[in-house]
Amino acid sequence: MLPAIRQATQTNGTALKMTTKVLFFLLILTLSFAPSAKPLVDSKWLQANKGKPELVILDLQAAQSYQRYHIPGAVNSSYDAWRKKDVKGTVQMMTPPGELGKLIGKLGIDNESHVVLVTTGSSAGDLATAARVYWSFKVLGHDKVSILDGGLIGYAQKRVYPLQKGNNRPQEKRFNISLRKAYLPDAAAVKQALTEGALAVDNRSRAEFLGIYLAGGKERTGNLPKAVNLNYEWLTLNGSGWMQSLENLEKIYAAGQVPTSGPQINYCHTGHRAALGWFVSHELLGNTQARLYDGSTAEWAVDSSLAMEQQIKLVQ
Repeated sequence: MLPAIRQATQTNGTALKMTTKVLFFLLILTLSFAPSAKPLVDSKWLQANKGKPELVILDLQAAQSYQRYHIPGAVNSSYDAWRKKDVKGTVQMMTPPGELGKLIGKLGIDNESHVVLVTTGSSAGDLATAARVYWSFKVLGHDKVSILDGGLIGYAQKRVYPLQKGNNRPQEKRFNISLRKAYLPDAAAVKQALTEGALAVDNRSRAEFLGIYLAGGKERTGNLPKAVNLNYEWLTLNGSGWMQSLENLEKIYAAGQVPTSGPQINYCHTGHRAALGWFVSHELLGNTQARLYDGSTAEWAVDSSLAMEQQIKLVQ
């Protein structure tokens, strides 16, 4: 081979290798930063995507309601299955991860599934139900999960998209858990976080926050130390199953003196309403330092060693 041709061949070969390496690097970079599932999707998006094999529509109604009406193809799991008492007897804590992982697999969900959570959509409480299950998936290490804004009511309005009745029986799959322990702070971890300057955000009603409503059993009334009150219903349109716009949420947070960055602990009574607060802070407004306190006051307020504040002390 002539020297000039040999040199050109070697140069082109080196360039090809370098180009291949660059393309491979860019591919890895793209995959590493590929956007995860949208936290909130609408009915139009769901209708356009619900035929995809990886999409699983998870209906969170009670079984009887699900059998009467649901989105075509949806599988059902009652919300009660996702929350139980813990070993201490604290009510409505997240179902143990191992048990929850088996439940998820039986629903036809594996680690490649994109799960869309659907509730009736009649109230802020419904939206909180979806947010609580969404958070549970995140705890288990699954990021491909979204909430249907407006729920079934939003989907079926104007009769554009029909509903289905009966049961859909999924084929069981294997769901592998990758537990994120940082998502599950207990009372000790919450106390430490507050000591280090984290803001406690109380997503209960104003009356509960002030200590006007009496707690049951051994629970003390009032709020966690230096907490601010941001009622979870404010985050929805007039207390409905529709989320406020991002612009409105930012204004609501500003009015409630809740920053959209920095360490934050969302709590309520049993972690239900606070799940919606966490969802807005962490997933919609981008505060990755926000955490949901699963035990909330059901755990905190029965332990006399943990400090509480009472804004109004009523005479009994």
